[in-house]
Amino acid sequence: MKTLAIIPARGGSKGIPRKNIKHLAGKPLISWSIEAALTSSMVDRIIVSTDDEEIAGIAIKSGANVPFLRSVEFATDTATSLDVVLDLLDSLKTKEDYEPDFILLLQPTSPLRTSADIQAVMSLQMQKGADAIVSFCEIQHPVSWFREIGVDGKLLPLLQTSMVTRRQDAKEIYQLNGAVYFIKTSVLKKERVFLPENTFAYIMPPERSIDIDVDWDFYLAGLILKDRYGI
Repeated sequence: MKTLAIIPARGGSKGIPRKNIKHLAGKPLISWSIEAALTSSMVDRIIVSTDDEEIAGIAIKSGANVPFLRSVEFATDTATSLDVVLDLLDSLKTKEDYEPDFILLLQPTSPLRTSADIQAVMSLQMQKGADAIVSFCEIQHPVSWFREIGVDGKLLPLLQTSMVTRRQDAKEIYQLNGAVYFIKTSVLKKERVFLPENTFAYIMPPERSIDIDVDWDFYLAGLILKDRYGI
């Protein structure tokens, strides 16, 4: 059973310019995800999908494959990860007659995910017979604490739930952390979603669930990596 790891990394980034190759704890951000995939014993091929020559060069140097650059059509703010993955699969089938059995989507903005997480996700899929396994983390506060705020500053209800005053009394609720998506290729192509009906969760702790979007995320991830590896 062939597993293809796909790491999407376009050149444009509004929040943090050149985010995917900005250095984090001594190496380009994207390299952390490539190395996690490389040290997993269950991944057959690693492809970085990018429209950017510099990112492609760094990805190849880090050990990934960049068989071709992403088309301009799928290098915009509006292009989704699903768009990018399906386009890459079509191109690989056309150009190489290659189609993997499973897709492992690794966002480069989740550098704290480890090779052990990847292996655990893939093992869980075999154990459950799942169409997909997706990583989640527990939210840190009860959902009843969340509100919308109107334009005039007035609090507005977000969910129709009773107020929980103590965190320990709240139900455990989980959110996507963006670190790992593992799905059967046939299911992805047919249903065109990363969370089909027969999806199971892989739970990750908050210290490995940071999704880098702003400078503060970058700073926290750097602290954790430096502490983890004694950098």
